[in-house]
Amino acid sequence: MTTVSRHHRRAWLQIFAIGLLLWVLSVVVTYATGNPNLLPTLVLLGSFLVPVTFVAWAFERRDSGEITSELVFRTFFVGGVLGVLGASVLETYLLYPSMWLYVGVGLIEEAVKLVALALLTRGLAVKSMRDGIILGATVGFGFSAFESAGYALTSLFTARGLSLDDLVTTELLRGLLAPVGHGLWTAILGGLLFAWSTREHFVLSLRLALAFLGVALLHALWDSMSAIALVITLVLYGQVAQFEPRGLVVPPADVTTVYTVTTWVGLGVIASIGVLWLLVLVRRSRRERREPHWTYRIPAARTPATGRY
Repeated sequence: MTTVSRHHRRAWLQIFAIGLLLWVLSVVVTYATGNPNLLPTLVLLGSFLVPVTFVAWAFERRDSGEITSELVFRTFFVGGVLGVLGASVLETYLLYPSMWLYVGVGLIEEAVKLVALALLTRGLAVKSMRDGIILGATVGFGFSAFESAGYALTSLFTARGLSLDDLVTTELLRGLLAPVGHGLWTAILGGLLFAWSTREHFVLSLRLALAFLGVALLHALWDSMSAIALVITLVLYGQVAQFEPRGLVVPPADVTTVYTVTTWVGLGVIASIGVLWLLVLVRRSRRERREPHWTYRIPAARTPATGRY
């Protein structure tokens, strides 16, 4: 296993502290001056701070020397961009408003991130579960950073004009939730993708397929928690839920507190399931594992002898 000096093992903390300070300064100066030229700085710092910090933390725990800073940079930025572009295209043409909308979103986004991870890491000679977790998290956090930048930018534009309050609130909320979102879900899938894979082949197992469905379900529940919480709240109050075209619902003013608590409790439960799942995988990554019976192999890279895939 690659050893990392104590100094470098604290690099993620320095990244977070400096980045947070710069973001706070950007917020203060933007509020004080009203300079719209600072908005891109605010959006980028707020959207990338937490994802980059967690990627740096994970990088310090890599399992092999093949996980270089260049590879991490590529999987974060290229994987993140490929993910958001692929998801945008597929969701535009394959999904339509319904109560199952977020199930489709979960399936599509987890699939494109997993494909991006496989494409960008197919040439690795050694593929371990731990490295799969790290690189999967990197792709997921890249996706999260670019997605958050989009949400932050769109929150800026309101009927009242540009709203700096909405921008800052969006970045704070998404930054708080980022560690238990895309990075966590793709880390789980990356670990299982790499678990039995080799330089020549990715090994697709039944366990990976079931995990994909499970992660997509967590993703769908996470995205739809607002609607689920409202339905639960209205049932408790003996009211009828009213659905809007995209399956979203707006809470009546008199049940806002219960609705908010239910939403956060639900998100906490979903996040806890994901974190516990990942911890189990990390623990298993330290033990020798036999390849499962039901597997399918797909070529991963050119073989040195033949130059063929």
